[in-house]
Amino acid sequence: MTGPGPLDSFGNILSGLSKRLGLESRLVELRLQRRWRDIVGEPMASHTCPAQIRFKKLYLIVRNPVWLQQLTFLKPALLAKLQAESGTESLTDIAFRVGEIPVETEASPATLAADLGSTQSEKSWAELVSHTAMIQDPSIREQFREVISRYLAQLPPRPARGPSQVP
Repeated sequence: MTGPGPLDSFGNILSGLSKRLGLESRLVELRLQRRWRDIVGEPMASHTCPAQIRFKKLYLIVRNPVWLQQLTFLKPALLAKLQAESGTESLTDIAFRVGEIPVETEASPATLAADLGSTQSEKSWAELVSHTAMIQDPSIREQFREVISRYLAQLPPRPARGPSQVP
């Protein structure tokens, strides 16, 4: 009777599963979109956005033709950098096209406090921050804070309670 074989790591199992289901390029695409600013740096990230990966080709949206021309010259270096980040088997080419770059909207405390209204802004902001602090992803955390602040701004103001009205 033979014993059990060697154990596979959870990462190897998920990697194999994503390859079998055809999700590998989509996972690479999402990873590049999420880490784009860290990978290429602030100047390039503010003028470019990875749109999708199709047949191992990254389609990159570029703000204007000037940046498209510059990136054409930088294509070999950029491709090498992206292959080092994602693996050489997942990306083999980059295609550039001029288009609209999505704007990242991060709500500042001042903006959210203004949405909450002047009567309860400081207290509500502190409570909002404490309730959303456990959300790991900064963009999701900021969007969640914005949604909550807009909801609170739509609520009718509560009447002030005197000492005799306290429950």
